[in-house]
Amino acid sequence: MKTITSPRPWLLAAGSTAAVTAVLVAGGLAIKKVAGPQLRITTVRDGAVLNRADAARQTLVIEAGEPGKVRARLDGRPLALRRQGGRLVAELGALAEGEHELSVSAPGSLPLTDGGDTRRFTVDATPPSVTVHGLRSGANGQAPHLVAAGLRRPFSLSGEVKGAVRVLSDGRPAKVRKGKFTLDYPFPPDMVRITAYDAAGNRTDHHVPVVVPHPETRAVHVTALAWASKPLRERILKMIREKRINAVQLDIKDEDGIIGYDSQVPLAREVKATRGIYDARQALDQLHAMNVRVIGRIVAFRDPQLGKASWRAGKRDRLVRTPDGGAYGSQYGAQSFTNLAHPEVRKYNIDLAVEAARLGFDEILYDYVRRPDGPLKSMRFPGLRGSVEDSVASFIAETRRLVRPHGAFLGASVYGIAATRPHEIGQDIAKIGKHVDYVAPMLYPSHWGAGEFGLKNPNAEPYKTVYASMLTFHKVLRGTSAQIVPWLQDFSLGHPYGVAEVKAQIEAAAKTGSKSFLLWDPAVRYHPEALTPGAIGKST
Repeated sequence: MKTITSPRPWLLAAGSTAAVTAVLVAGGLAIKKVAGPQLRITTVRDGAVLNRADAARQTLVIEAGEPGKVRARLDGRPLALRRQGGRLVAELGALAEGEHELSVSAPGSLPLTDGGDTRRFTVDATPPSVTVHGLRSGANGQAPHLVAAGLRRPFSLSGEVKGAVRVLSDGRPAKVRKGKFTLDYPFPPDMVRITAYDAAGNRTDHHVPVVVPHPETRAVHVTALAWASKPLRERILKMIREKRINAVQLDIKDEDGIIGYDSQVPLAREVKATRGIYDARQALDQLHAMNVRVIGRIVAFRDPQLGKASWRAGKRDRLVRTPDGGAYGSQYGAQSFTNLAHPEVRKYNIDLAVEAARLGFDEILYDYVRRPDGPLKSMRFPGLRGSVEDSVASFIAETRRLVRPHGAFLGASVYGIAATRPHEIGQDIAKIGKHVDYVAPMLYPSHWGAGEFGLKNPNAEPYKTVYASMLTFHKVLRGTSAQIVPWLQDFSLGHPYGVAEVKAQIEAAAKTGSKSFLLWDPAVRYHPEALTPGAIGKST
């Protein structure tokens, strides 16, 4: 306890036998008032301002030579004192907001020797207010937010506070002048986080999302090996020159856990995941010179490279486990699926995302950001707290907070079924949509079963399949700022796909209001004729 001695001692007649000490414990701070050689009182500082929680913890303790003669009053009403050892004790209890008066008195043995003291203090339960200027109220139930002009442009905002003595922005002190403040950022953050404190210690946390409109995207998937292949790379570059696409999705970490460039992330090097298949700096410079955005795909939790290395090293909680303690494999192979709840697994993927954003990848697109498919009861996630769906959403939120300052968008590839069946693989689209710039649902018609959307064979009806699925995603994402950039099929599986089928999917997505798309062909051999040349504007 910190003790401060009052500079104003009481004056008592010599020979007084009264001896009283009063102590009021107030959030670790006690003020002591000295009353001559025989009478001492310690009590709350006169004029103190307490919040409701601190006020509720106040305890009055009195030590007196004649305890039976001591009286205490709170706001004019007698305060019941109880004996505790050689002391008198009273809890002040819950106090209403406003001004209060506490007094302690004890009679002396001689005239004019009565002792006592009165302290007035205030309980302030009203936190300070924070107002951010320029908020926009979103359509379809979207929360109020700020809008930035571009992802790699300086961003600033202004606002005001009332009743605050200290203001923090992302944990750092903010300059406030006459109740007004301005915050400047080199790039727009994912969210403005303001904390204000008043004199009583009341706190207000004010969080405002910052939305950066995602540019129209017409992109194709390219593996690391495909980019390293001159013939395949040339096919992609030709599509760029003809203005059929304005973005390239280039793999960073693939389904085998292999990183295509020479990553410097420590765990990547420890588990020997880096291959140096392509030069990231060279690829980024080449594509950016062609005014094309580069989307870095990270296959998150399906990671045999990390899984097998971790199992060998005895770090087996990094993997999804079976009830008997083995590694959950299913159709992915032994030790292939890592544990989405493990801090080191999460950090590994986030470190890769941040490294890529710093290198200049314009977007980070997570894939396999989910649990393995299969019955949930057949798998265990060591360290998981809460649901799988919440763990996935929090992982994505943490990533966005860290990559946004480096000027990168964040997207999440999700299963088409997740819009209506979130628990099958642990992807709750509404929760994910709160923390990404866009959701990339895999709407490949070949992946839908007979009868889905009322279609006998969805694979044979690409337009109807994509259109119906897109409507479902638009509905589920209502109330978020996330845009939809669907994965569309440019490969044949069970039904031949060519120019007409690819065009049909693109037209169906556009009909629902989403002109953006990503084309997928694992062989990276696309149908350029399905894309209208010169149909897109300048990439931003």
